[in-house]
Amino acid sequence: MIHTVRTYWRSFKRKWQIFKTVNWVKTIYFNFKKFPFSAAKKLPVFFFGKVKFTGLSGQVTINGPVKRAMITFGQKFEFMKVSKGIAQFHLQGHLIFNGYTHMAKDCLLYVGENAVCEFGNMSALGSDVKLICSHKITIGNWTGVGYESQVLDTNSHPMLNTETGKDYPMTNSVVLGDYNAISNRVSIMPGTKTSDNIVIASNSVLNKDYTNLGSEVLIGGIPAKLIKSNFARNWEKEREDLIKYKVVKF
Repeated sequence: MIHTVRTYWRSFKRKWQIFKTVNWVKTIYFNFKKFPFSAAKKLPVFFFGKVKFTGLSGQVTINGPVKRAMITFGQKFEFMKVSKGIAQFHLQGHLIFNGYTHMAKDCLLYVGENAVCEFGNMSALGSDVKLICSHKITIGNWTGVGYESQVLDTNSHPMLNTETGKDYPMTNSVVLGDYNAISNRVSIMPGTKTSDNIVIASNSVLNKDYTNLGSEVLIGGIPAKLIKSNFARNWEKEREDLIKYKVVKF
C-alpha cells in the first residue's frame, strides 16, 4: 500500500513539474494552427519556456500514431537547467517527424521556404543547437546532436571561385544516419553524410560524405577524419534511461 502511494505521488509530482514548465499558450496555438482538429486535440507538440515564433507558414507531418507530447521543444533533459530564453522556431518549409523528437532549451530551428527537414524516432537536439535548413536536412533514428552544435545545409552567402568566375553551390543536403552520437560544439556543414552507428568527437567540423568510413567508428577534427575503428556508443545499455528522461508522459 505504501509503495503504491509513493509511486502515485512521484508520478503526480513529475507531471506537476512538467505542467508548470510547459508554455501552454504557444503549445495550444501551434498544435491547433498546424494540425487538423483530430490530431491537434492530442497536443503532439509541446513547447517549454520562452520561445519566439518567427514564421509558421510551413507544413508539419507526423508519420505514425499521434501521441501527446511526442515532440518537445525547449525541454530541459540535460545537466544545464537554466535557460537564456533565446529559443526561436521558424517554419516556412516542410517539417517531418517519424516518431518522438526532443529539442532542448535555447534551440534555433529554422526551416526555410521549400526546404525539407526530417527527424527520425528518438532523435534529439541538445541545448543551444542551431539547425538551419534551407534545402534538406535528414536526422536519423536515435541520433542526437550535442549542445552548442550547429547543423547547416547552406553557406548563407554566395561564394565565388575567383579563378573560374563560377559560383559555388549555396546549399547541399545533410544526411545523418541512425544512432549517431554527436558530441558538443560540432559543426555539421553542407554536404555532410554519415553512416549509422558512429560517434563524432567534440569541436569537430564535418563537411563531406563520410559513409565510406563505415559504421562503429569515431571521427573528429577540423575537418573531421577517422580517429578510431571498432568504436560505438552502447545504446542498449542506456536506451531505457534515454526514454525515461526524454519522453514526456503527460
